[in-house]
Amino acid sequence: MPNMIITGFTNGRSQANGGGRWGRICLGCLTAILGITMLPTAAMAQRMVASVEEGSGAVVLTDGGKPVLRYNYETIEPPEGYAEQLPDEARKYARPRSNYIHPLYGPGGEQLTDDWADDHPHHRGIYWAWPEVQYRGEMGDLHALQRVFARPTGELQLRDGDDFAQIEAENRWLWEDKTPIVREKATMRAWPADAQGRNIDLTFEFLALEEGVTLARRGTKRYGGLNIRLAPIEGLAIRHHADPADRSPRFAWQLATGTWRGAKQPATLVVFEHAGNPHYPADFVPIPHLPWFQPTFPKAGVRYALSKSEPLVLRYRLSIHSGGMRPAEIYARQWQAWQDSP
Repeated sequence: MPNMIITGFTNGRSQANGGGRWGRICLGCLTAILGITMLPTAAMAQRMVASVEEGSGAVVLTDGGKPVLRYNYETIEPPEGYAEQLPDEARKYARPRSNYIHPLYGPGGEQLTDDWADDHPHHRGIYWAWPEVQYRGEMGDLHALQRVFARPTGELQLRDGDDFAQIEAENRWLWEDKTPIVREKATMRAWPADAQGRNIDLTFEFLALEEGVTLARRGTKRYGGLNIRLAPIEGLAIRHHADPADRSPRFAWQLATGTWRGAKQPATLVVFEHAGNPHYPADFVPIPHLPWFQPTFPKAGVRYALSKSEPLVLRYRLSIHSGGMRPAEIYARQWQAWQDSP
């Protein structure tokens, strides 16, 4: 039976770590009261574990004790001296940030993502954000951390298990860091690694709290959506696949492959899109001078209006495997298997 972590929030640390924010059911206390004999704790250990990091409030997912990803739920401040070494015009982007994945780890424990890059201070691992967020006719930039920010509400639920570990986190988008305009729920589910690699499922739900909130890509045609800033990598190749509109099923994915810093062999990060996403499949917008890619949303020329009654739902699967890019037939089977799953 999976371990469940029950929400109950105060100041940002887990009760297991002495802080009082997220607490586990005390099985030892329960069995002492009921007089039930149980196996030693080590024998009950789950393979996939989600735990709150002491001090930072970040959530770390592990597989057999090895790190899978770190979700920075609460606010991360810039490194000491970081902003001062940036050009004057770039310092406004070196803002405290939260609600993003970094690091994402590869097959050999290498870090696949980057944070606090000198060329784009607002790039932050894997993050879901838009450069054009309109509210009541004014423009904010969730992507570049200007005027609108995703802030944690403290509503966080974690799950351990041999089958998967999961994070469910709620955030509010605050206009001018004050007015709540969007409620966001982000779910990250990591599966155990096997011979084919590792899968991590991402589901995002966005519900407007105010009328007149729209999302768009930069200039409604460039970047915006699920953003992925890669760590330094040798031999980087970024590829995109999307079947024509008359194909059924219509496969779509993007990938980055190469040898990441600190790794002994190449690895590949694939992003599968779910066919149920609005405006599927996403446009591919190459940015050759950056180790950065994404499935965009919404489609070009659109300002997507968020609803107060029906959330926008976007689903993706990250698939990480050793070695270079595999034949398209393999990715097509993986895409189909994911679409067919509950």
